[in-house]
Amino acid sequence: MNFTQGEFIYINKPYRMTSFGALAFVRTRVSRKVGVKRVKIGHAGTLDPLATGVLILCTGKKTKEIERLQLHDKEYTATLQLGATTPSYDMEHEVDATYPTAHITREMIEQTLKQFVGDIQQVPPEYSACKIGGDRAYELMRKGKEVELKAKTVHVDEIELTDFNPETMQMSIRVLCGKGTYIRSLARDIGRALESGAYLTALCRTRLGGVRIEECITIDDFPQWLENQEIEINSNHQIKENR
Repeated sequence: MNFTQGEFIYINKPYRMTSFGALAFVRTRVSRKVGVKRVKIGHAGTLDPLATGVLILCTGKKTKEIERLQLHDKEYTATLQLGATTPSYDMEHEVDATYPTAHITREMIEQTLKQFVGDIQQVPPEYSACKIGGDRAYELMRKGKEVELKAKTVHVDEIELTDFNPETMQMSIRVLCGKGTYIRSLARDIGRALESGAYLTALCRTRLGGVRIEECITIDDFPQWLENQEIEINSNHQIKENR
């Protein structure tokens, strides 16, 4: 592998680590391995800290592929808690409101999900990396400032209800969607369509384009994986082995 020229690295991002944190972890170790101060590296599509799954890292000249990779369809699995909401639409924040759920049935959920297939209008979460006048929305929210984001068109190819527990009011879905779709916003909108509330308790990106989670390396396994690679280097670099 020639990381300075360009490679793809498929990471299974862990829970509570930011996408940038995963990138920094990999970059530090790859840079040390090839003996350069800082290998050029970027990622194709941010995952929320509380989400797990496929994160594609691109090094060297492969960083030019990032925009193309972000256009690929994505598959997620998600678990929603019905009957409550949080400001971030996930477990990053505490529940801020509760709603009735006695009327919700599996049949009602399956019928409701149909309205979220195809081109839909979706307002991104206020706690998101969307930019407003150069500032990230989540940064403004954390400073106590008002944030107003406009709806945008996103495309959802499929939504499948994979589980529903009427006692706990938790439901699980598989979503196949296009670029720019926020599953947290989808959870919020599903809750509203069910005349209740909902927020995410789990989210995993299981596929990005042709890359499946089964092909990805965990952060814990990455150092050993890197150690096992045959490294090509440019003539003006030398490998610096870890001692």
